[in-house]
Amino acid sequence: MRGGGVSGVGEGLGKVEVRLRWDPSPLGEAPRHLDIIAATYSTDDLYGRPVYVVHSESRSPDGTINMSRHSETGLGFGFVEVMVLEFERLASSYGRVVVGVAIHQDGGPRAFGDISNAGVLVVEGYRELLADDFTRVAGATAATVAEFVREDSGAWELREMVRGFDSDPVVFAAEMGSAVQ
Repeated sequence: MRGGGVSGVGEGLGKVEVRLRWDPSPLGEAPRHLDIIAATYSTDDLYGRPVYVVHSESRSPDGTINMSRHSETGLGFGFVEVMVLEFERLASSYGRVVVGVAIHQDGGPRAFGDISNAGVLVVEGYRELLADDFTRVAGATAATVAEFVREDSGAWELREMVRGFDSDPVVFAAEMGSAVQ
């Protein structure tokens, strides 16, 4: 794991990309399909239900969080799925965004340990903020990777949040922002 647990001091985060990679399934096996998911929380309820969830089939209502690249199979050519988060444009009514990755279970039960060459990278411009290969959550079927929090000053900061879940993408989207017990 490279990167840091917290973004740089001062201005806060602007436009951030979350990039995901994985290799395709071996010949004869069902495709392996992973998705980046972001859940956005109100400043009034930072750990409650998400105000909205963004994934490959959706984008935020104001266009500040969206998928710029999507893959349903992994291609083995680096980062094949990318989500863009524009924190400088996100309304002040939002105070927290949690980003995670879920594995579709339609080809049989799969965990991160079953996915070859899986990895996530969070960048702002050319600056790497976080990198992880999911080995800490090898037995999980979904995992959060980052938590973005609006500070009292209004600036956004990143906190590493690699935490495994044993759920499908729909259930994961509802539970991914829950408070850590």
